[in-house]
Amino acid sequence: MKKLTLTLTGLLALTACGSQATSNTSQSAPQQAASSAASGDTNQTSATLTIFAAASLKDVFPKIYEEFKKTHPNYTIEFSFGGSSELATQINNGAEADVFASANEKQMTVASDAGNVDAAGTKIFATNTLTLITPPSNPAGITTLEDVTKEGVKLVVCAEQVPCGAATKKLAESTGFTFTPVSEEQKVTDVLAKVTSGEADAGLVYVTDAAGAKEKVKVVDTPEAEKIVNKYPIAVTKSARQGAQAFVDFVLGEQGQSMLRDAGFGAPK
Repeated sequence: MKKLTLTLTGLLALTACGSQATSNTSQSAPQQAASSAASGDTNQTSATLTIFAAASLKDVFPKIYEEFKKTHPNYTIEFSFGGSSELATQINNGAEADVFASANEKQMTVASDAGNVDAAGTKIFATNTLTLITPPSNPAGITTLEDVTKEGVKLVVCAEQVPCGAATKKLAESTGFTFTPVSEEQKVTDVLAKVTSGEADAGLVYVTDAAGAKEKVKVVDTPEAEKIVNKYPIAVTKSARQGAQAFVDFVLGEQGQSMLRDAGFGAPK
C-alpha cells in the first residue's frame, strides 16, 4: 500500500509538471507574436495604410508602392494627394493617415506642432525647384521668366499658403519681378492642368511636374529658380499602423531614392 501511494504521488507530480509546461508554451506564442509585431516583421500581419502626400508626388509614389509591395505583400496602400497645407489641416482635424509626405517643412511643422506626426522621426527624402512652363505652342512667345511680367500674359501660379506658392513668392522677391497671375491654385497639379489645357500662357510648377507632363508643355529655362529649393519631409503619424514605418524606410532607402531621382527630384539636403 505504501508503495502504491508513492507511485500515485509521482504520477501526480509528473502530470502537474506537464500541465505547467503546456501552459508556459501556450503563453509564449502570443508573446513571440507581439515581439515580432513590435520589430515590424511584415510576415506577421497585414494592413491597409493611408499615405497623405503632396500633389507633386502623384506620379512617383504609386510607382514606389509597386516596388514596395514586392517585399511587403501584406500591406495595401491608399494614397490621398493634395496641397500640403490642405493635408496638414486634414491630419490636424482627425483625418485617418499613417504617413505624411509634405512638399515643404513648414506644413510638416504644422502637423508636428499639433502632436499629430512623429517630429523626432521626420526625415527629408527629396528636394524640388520651380520652373516655368508654357503650352507646346507657346502662344505668348515666352522665353524668359521676365517675360511673364509683361502686360497681357496669362500667368498661373500656386497660392502663397501652399509650398509651390511659397516658393513662387521667394522667387519674385529674389528677382524683383512682380507677378500678376490670373489665377492662384491650391495644388501644383492644378497649375499644370491650366497650362496643358491652354487656359494659361504660362505657369510656375515644380521641375518634376514639368518632366512628367512631357510633350504636353514646353519648359522655359529658369535659372533664377535653382537656388529656391523646397525640402520634402516624410514622417509617420501618431496613429500610424504597423507597416507605415516600413514604407517610410523604403522611400528613404536606395531603391526609393533611385526612383525619386528618375522622376526628377533632387537628393535630400
